[in-house]
Amino acid sequence: QVQLVESGGGLVQPGGSLRLSCAPSGSIISADVTNWYRQAPGKERELVATITRGGSTTYTDSAKGRFTISRDNAKNTVYLQMNSLKPEDSAVYYCNTRRRATVFVQGYDYWGQGTQVTVSF
Repeated sequence: QVQLVESGGGLVQPGGSLRLSCAPSGSIISADVTNWYRQAPGKERELVATITRGGSTTYTDSAKGRFTISRDNAKNTVYLQMNSLKPEDSAVYYCNTRRRATVFVQGYDYWGQGTQVTVSF
């Protein structure tokens, strides 16, 4: 069973930066989309950023201009660069990658275990 392995979380001061990484533990065919979600205590999981197979990206309003999602195809890794971090960005961040099933391809929907991001003095 393939798992997504996330890294890069930690404690950072307001205004600081972190880069999260997400890579599958095994070989998988290219995803339709890869997403970064986050969930703060007592809140619902929120979609933060998405990158499609074609490279298109979308962001939640609070992340626009501060976060950048990108992909390194050679390393089969997706990144979330987070700049100008705020205390309200504190949450567990989850990576998710999906591919729809077709006649030729088995679909999948994989999640990572989550990585904690804490923004505080």
